Amino acid sequence: MLIRLSKAALVASSALFLLIVVFNNLTDYDSNFQFVRHVLGMDTTFPGNQGMWRAINSPAIHHAFYASIILWEFAAGVMLTVGAWKLWQARSASAAVWQQTKSLAIAGLTLSMLQWFIAFITVGGEWFLMWQSSTWNGQNAAFRMFAVLALILVFLNQRDDELAP
Repeated sequence: MLIRLSKAALVASSALFLLIVVFNNLTDYDSNFQFVRHVLGMDTTFPGNQGMWRAINSPAIHHAFYASIILWEFAAGVMLTVGAWKLWQARSASAAVWQQTKSLAIAGLTLSMLQWFIAFITVGGEWFLMWQSSTWNGQNAAFRMFAVLALILVFLNQRDDELAP
């Protein structure tokens, strides 16, 4: 039972984290919007780099990109919240039922991992050359989140035996 409770708690804590991120992004919109604006505008990358043609300086696109990040985080957070609740409800179920109950949590973790990898590491980090910025570089934080979620996903995906009577 302890392993099942641990898995449910880690999924719930992932949901809590993402929903707090969404809350912060909505209640302090401008702070992280500035991050998005600078990354997309590439205004703190190496001077004279040959990738500046990729820069996007349209405020409308900056807001749309930021809104998509917030919605993506919210969707993953909701999936993880419901997934954690389902795991909690199935904590005493058979191993087969418990295994089937993991699907929404697995989907939520995967969705969040995709965001950190695609939006931040790939698009922000490589396409918009965020790695060149000493001020607006979120790659370490993105990798940290990707790694934490990946570890939780691996742990969650481990098969569970039947509970001892």
